[in-house]
Amino acid sequence: MMYMKSILFVAFLLFLGGNYAEAQEYEYIGAAKCKMCHNKPATGAQYKQWQETKHAKAMESLKGDEKNDPKCLKCHSTVGHVDESLVATLKVDEGVSCESCHGPGSGYKSNAVMKDREKSIAKGLIIPDEKLCKTCHNEESPHYKGFNYAEYVAKISHDDPTTH
Repeated sequence: MMYMKSILFVAFLLFLGGNYAEAQEYEYIGAAKCKMCHNKPATGAQYKQWQETKHAKAMESLKGDEKNDPKCLKCHSTVGHVDESLVATLKVDEGVSCESCHGPGSGYKSNAVMKDREKSIAKGLIIPDEKLCKTCHNEESPHYKGFNYAEYVAKISHDDPTTH
């Protein structure tokens, strides 16, 4: 009987440990880490495309005290809307970087994970949608002039042609 209780206790501890591992928080690693794989022309050069967008230059559009205002930073910098304890190598001046839309990259950054869409999603990759975009592109912004999701998502499209 004591042997059975020991087995059950060990099984319970393994169950708790497994749930803890799944509940882990992924860290924000910054666009420079994404660039390592997402800058090749053959796979879509997503990093280069991002650099040319208003998202990448979002911090430059802020003036004076706006650069330190949490109300502005929450949409103009990925760092401005994430838990500080999850920021690894992400920097405020990156603006609206990859991880604003795709989630913290520490869990899915490896090539082995990124090759498998389902595995990437399981490791924290977010496939952005209109709802996510509207967390910033909404009436709360003093500069809001409307938001046409289909139009704007076409402007920032950065597909990987090797995945089709």
